[in-house]
Amino acid sequence: MLIVEDSEDDALLLLREMRKGGIAPYHELVDSEDRLSYALRRGKWDIVITDHNMPGFSSFRVLELTKKYCKDLPVIIVSGTIGEGVAVTAMKAGAQDYIMKDNLSRLIPAIDREVREGFMRQAKRVAENALEHMAYHDSLTDLVNRREFERRLVQALEDTHKTGRHHVLLYLDLDQFKIINDTCGHVAGDYLLKQVAALLSLQIRSDDTLARLGGDEFGVLLRGCDAVHAHKVAEKLCEVVHEFRFVWQNKPFSVSLSIGMVVINENYNSAGELLSHADLACYAAKDRGRNNVQLYETDDSDMQQRQRDMNWTSRIQQALQNNSFCLWQQEMVALQPEANDGYRTEFLVRLNEGDDIVPPGAFIPAAERFNLMTRVDRKVIDLAFDYLDRTGLGRESTGTFFINLSGSSFNEPELFLYISQLAERYKLIPERICFEITETSAIANLNATQRFINSAKRRGFKFALDDFGAGMSSFSYLKALPVDYLKIDGGFVRNLLDDPIDLSIVDACNRIGHSAGLKTVAEFVENDEVRARLVELGLDFAQGYGISMPRPLE
Repeated sequence: MLIVEDSEDDALLLLREMRKGGIAPYHELVDSEDRLSYALRRGKWDIVITDHNMPGFSSFRVLELTKKYCKDLPVIIVSGTIGEGVAVTAMKAGAQDYIMKDNLSRLIPAIDREVREGFMRQAKRVAENALEHMAYHDSLTDLVNRREFERRLVQALEDTHKTGRHHVLLYLDLDQFKIINDTCGHVAGDYLLKQVAALLSLQIRSDDTLARLGGDEFGVLLRGCDAVHAHKVAEKLCEVVHEFRFVWQNKPFSVSLSIGMVVINENYNSAGELLSHADLACYAAKDRGRNNVQLYETDDSDMQQRQRDMNWTSRIQQALQNNSFCLWQQEMVALQPEANDGYRTEFLVRLNEGDDIVPPGAFIPAAERFNLMTRVDRKVIDLAFDYLDRTGLGRESTGTFFINLSGSSFNEPELFLYISQLAERYKLIPERICFEITETSAIANLNATQRFINSAKRRGFKFALDDFGAGMSSFSYLKALPVDYLKIDGGFVRNLLDDPIDLSIVDACNRIGHSAGLKTVAEFVENDEVRARLVELGLDFAQGYGISMPRPLE
C-alpha cells in the first residue's frame, strides 16, 4: 500500500483503522511529488491512499502520476477538507472512492473492493496484452508473424513511394529442416526453429524486422538499406546458420539457409508481389546449391520458369477444389502370344479447364515443386477406383489398370491405408491394379518406395517401374524394387531403328527384366516398324501413339 500523506499522525490513524479491520499491509509513506513518482516507478503497489490537500500538490496530481506510471492502480482519497464538488471532480479524474477522515467506517470495505477490482483490471489488461501479442507474433518462436510482417512490408512500400528510399526484403528457407523434422520428430523440429530464430535475431538491427512466415521460412525487412549492404547481411545470416550445429539426442546435424533477396523499389505495389518474388529468388538459391543468396532479377530464366510454376499452383489448387481433374486412358497391346492374357490400359490425368484439356506435362512439374502431387495422386486414385467400381472392371478376373503415383506420395504414411480402404469399400480386386512409379522417383525415395511396394504387394497390388533405363544405376537398383513390370524409357525405344546403342539398351533392359521374372513394356512405340522390331526382341507389351492414342476414359 502506498500512502500519500503529509501528516504522520493522520497516516498512523489510517493504519490503526486498517488493523482494527484485519488489514496489516506492507506500506510506504510519501509526502511529496518526487517521492511519489519514485515510489510508483520502482514499486509494485496494490492501492494508493492519498490525502487531498498537501503542501505543493494535491490528490489531482496524485491521480495524474498514478495513471502515468501504474494505469490500473486504484486510488482512494481520504481527506478532512474535500468538498462534494471537488470529490465528484476527483472521481471523474480517476479516483475510485473518497472517504472523510472523521468517518472511516467505509475505509476497510473500500480497500477490499478496490484491491479486488484492481487485481481484476490488471488481470484483464495482462490478458488483453497477451492476446494482442499473440495476434502479431508467432507462438513458437515469438518472432513477428506473417500477418504483421506483411503490414510492415506495406508500410515500407508506402515509404518508398513517398520518399524514394529503398528497403530490402530477405526470404529465408531452412534447407535441412524437413530431414531433421522427419528423422527426429516434430519436437526436435520445433526446437531447431527456436534456436535458429534466436541466432538470426542477434544479427538483425533494432529497426529491422525478423519474422517467421510459416514452416521453416523466415522473413527479414531491412529498412533504409541498399542491395550491397543487404547482400552482406544475408551472407552473414548464411554464415552464422551454417556454422551452427544442431544437436538432438547426441546426434549433430548441419543446417544452412537459402535466401532470396528483393529490393523494395517504386516498381512494386503490394506486399504479395514482394513476397512472391522473394520466394522465387529463394528457391533459385536453393536450386543453385543451397547456403547462398540470390537477388531477384526479372530477366533470370530460372525465375521466369518458377514464376510460371507458381502461377500453376493456384490453378492446381482450384482444380482440386472444383474436381476439374479427369482421366484419359492409353491401351497397351501384347507383342507375344503368351502375353495376351487380358486387357491392359494406363490411366492418364488431365486438367479440364472448360474448352481446354491440359496435359500433365504442363502442371505436374509445378505440382511436384510446390508439394501438391500427393493431393493430385489421391484425386487420380479416387477417379480411377470410382471408374473401376461403376463399370465393374475392377471386379473382373482379367485386365490390368495402370495408375501413376509420384515419388512424394510414397513418403505419405497414410496413403497405403487410404488405397487399401478404398479398394475394400469398392470391392476391387487388387491384382487388377498396377501402380506406376518412375525410376528416378523410386531411387530418390528408395527406402520409402520399398516399404510401400512391399506393403501393397502383400495385399495383391502390382507395380511397374516406369522410364526404366533413364537412370545411371538402373540395373543395380532393380534388385531392390520388387516390381512386376518394367516400362522401358521411350527415349531409347523411339530411335532404336536408327541408333544401335538405343537398340542394345532396349534389348538389355528386356533381357534383364525377363531374368528377374518381370514383364516388359516398350513406351513411345510410334510406328509398325518399331513394333515389329520389338516383337523380334521378345518384349511383352507395347504402348504409344502407334498403338493407341490417349482418349477420354468416358
